[in-house]
Amino acid sequence: MGAIDVWAQMTTERMAKAPWLETLLRWTGQSGAPLIPSTESTLRAMDTAGVDISLLSAWHGPQGSLISNEEVSDQIDSAPDRFRGLATVDLSNPMQAVRDIRKWVDGEKFVGVRVVPWLWDLPPNDRHYYPVYAACVDLGVPFCTQVGHTGPLLRSETGRPIPYLEDVLLDFPELVVVGGHVGFPWIDELTSLTIKFPNFHADTSAYAVHRLPDDFVSFMKGIGSKRVMFGTNWPMLSPEQCLQHLDQLDLSREQEDAFLFGNARRVFNL
Repeated sequence: MGAIDVWAQMTTERMAKAPWLETLLRWTGQSGAPLIPSTESTLRAMDTAGVDISLLSAWHGPQGSLISNEEVSDQIDSAPDRFRGLATVDLSNPMQAVRDIRKWVDGEKFVGVRVVPWLWDLPPNDRHYYPVYAACVDLGVPFCTQVGHTGPLLRSETGRPIPYLEDVLLDFPELVVVGGHVGFPWIDELTSLTIKFPNFHADTSAYAVHRLPDDFVSFMKGIGSKRVMFGTNWPMLSPEQCLQHLDQLDLSREQEDAFLFGNARRVFNL
């Protein structure tokens, strides 16, 4: 089986003009022309690295839509065997957020919901999220978010696992949560939540695997072997960049398969 990339997006011109994106591109060494991938370029990148399926994220922030659910739906339709979607919501309108989740998230085409806390400057235990969590539990789909420091020049505190995500996992024990971007510098907190909460998972998006923190690699070989999934943050990083030195992690075959596709297939019911 090929890999599953659990964090990708096909950025729009609107998102490319976001002032924080330039700081993110500089962080990943890609300053200059904004990245607006096509279906063709995305599929080429996936094929080069042996990625079967990418989960494409919609994005919404306080200033409005950056990648709409409608646009992600069209992106999926351009290669329905290769793409699935993660819907997004407007946190400032909680009831419409619930309606949007019920409209778009069917568990087949759209397989979860993603909200990026630093974009809103609201930690995940803020009351604006709670109707979103209830809707995810009701539909039986994961809530995907970001943990750890923030690449763009915005506050990182919203990505700290404890106490913010811990409060959520305590209040919604049925909610499946996937924390993207590794969680550095709070790896110990990430590990603690994984031990404490069976529905908490992590992904390696925004990192080439040979640059993963040592503590995170140790976590992947222990309790995290059934909890960590592969992600890229495409187009900021390509699958090939992320997986080029996978052998350096010295994972067992079982651990590698779980990381590349097994855990994602289970968690997202693919």
